[in-house]
Amino acid sequence: MSFVNTKLEEFNNWLKNKKVAIIGLGVSNSPLIDYMYKMNANITVFNNKTEDKIDKSILQKIEQYKIEKHFGENYLSNLKDFDIIFKSPSVRPDLPEIQEEVKKGAKLTSEIELVIELSPCKTIAVTGSDGKTTTTSLIYEILKNKYKCFLGGNIGIPLFTKIQEIKPEDIVVLELSSFQLMTMKKSPDIAVVTNITPNHLDIHKSYQEYIEAKTNIFKNQNEDNKLVLNYDNEITREFSKQAPGKVVFFSSKEKLENGVIYDDGTVKIAEDGLRRHVLKLKDTKLRGKHNAENICAAIAATNGLVDIETQIKAITNFEGVAHRIEFVREINGSKWYNDSIASSPTRTIAGLNSFEEEIILIAGGYDKHLDYEPIAEPILNKVKTLILMGQTAEKIFGVVKQKKEEQNKQINIYKVKTLEEAIEKAKENAKPNQVVLFSPASASFDMFKNFEERGNKFKELVKKL
Repeated sequence: MSFVNTKLEEFNNWLKNKKVAIIGLGVSNSPLIDYMYKMNANITVFNNKTEDKIDKSILQKIEQYKIEKHFGENYLSNLKDFDIIFKSPSVRPDLPEIQEEVKKGAKLTSEIELVIELSPCKTIAVTGSDGKTTTTSLIYEILKNKYKCFLGGNIGIPLFTKIQEIKPEDIVVLELSSFQLMTMKKSPDIAVVTNITPNHLDIHKSYQEYIEAKTNIFKNQNEDNKLVLNYDNEITREFSKQAPGKVVFFSSKEKLENGVIYDDGTVKIAEDGLRRHVLKLKDTKLRGKHNAENICAAIAATNGLVDIETQIKAITNFEGVAHRIEFVREINGSKWYNDSIASSPTRTIAGLNSFEEEIILIAGGYDKHLDYEPIAEPILNKVKTLILMGQTAEKIFGVVKQKKEEQNKQINIYKVKTLEEAIEKAKENAKPNQVVLFSPASASFDMFKNFEERGNKFKELVKKL
């Protein structure tokens, strides 16, 4: 007998003729338009951009389906009397117009929350300030050897388009950002929090709000569910006190009695003080302690679902994720790496700590109002030549200069206007056995659409040298 997803059927029946608001027309929301149209819902779309800034294919769809639309300034003034509101991750849930509708009984949700709510199978989700994509990708690579897996959230495709294909024996693997978690009222069966450091403070009202959003990944779990936490991060360690289900820790600093640890270059599983060796980091294609931690988190999440051999095989074959300490090429004995994902100081510090060699660092970009003081010491310890660009160039220059004077250390610092100039300057300064690392410690939006575009541009320019 073929499987019927009754939860999904009930939801589909409920949708008929309901008033549906779709706020934001990004990657996750555009497939919703097709789905809601098929279900005979009464759709209205809202976007804060003016019509000329909206993707043409989405506008054609809106036209074709004869959907009501509200764009540009005061775009939410017509948000009235809706049954269900889908918001894209970047839209704050506390906008007065949205709050007003929720008070009146509208259900506020998102594409990704519905995936967790309506999937008939086990769901695994990963969040954290750093390491989310690598950990999620590792989990997916490990599990897809034994299960049919669906990858979504921040990576992969909008999974709502696949919801009708998902069977009870499958597994959904998700990467979730703090924005996706802000309104989440359903938690996955297995939740992973890699770490928490200040991030996205340009959108979150406070660090506390950001931390609160992250807790939604496990708050609605039950006692049969699992939460994987970083023992070395004070905030995530404290999360264990609020966990409704089983907690599994991972650590690269403590020799835990139970959990998954990275010790002396080796990943080990600890059970009641007995530590079983799993694999050595040098046998993988990943660099740096932070990647050892990502491996530990992925092993903790998939333990019990596959055997250890399956885990080892998938991890050793894993090539890494683009823009994350990605090797680009070697030029006259110096190795060039693209770490465009590093949009915060902690990310760049992790990148710097991944190398034993002397480093030429290209950094700087859009200002997310983060504190750059912590990056000064690692730069002085690891970097021979520092090349700065973008809005945060002055901030980084200021903290490094102050620390340099305090410690009486030598470092060459250059300020440039463009990425092309930065690469030229790096080539002039690079010597054999040095590493050229593009790790901006800042967001990309001052010069690029996103970190992928920034990283691709870097790779393209380096390949031309």
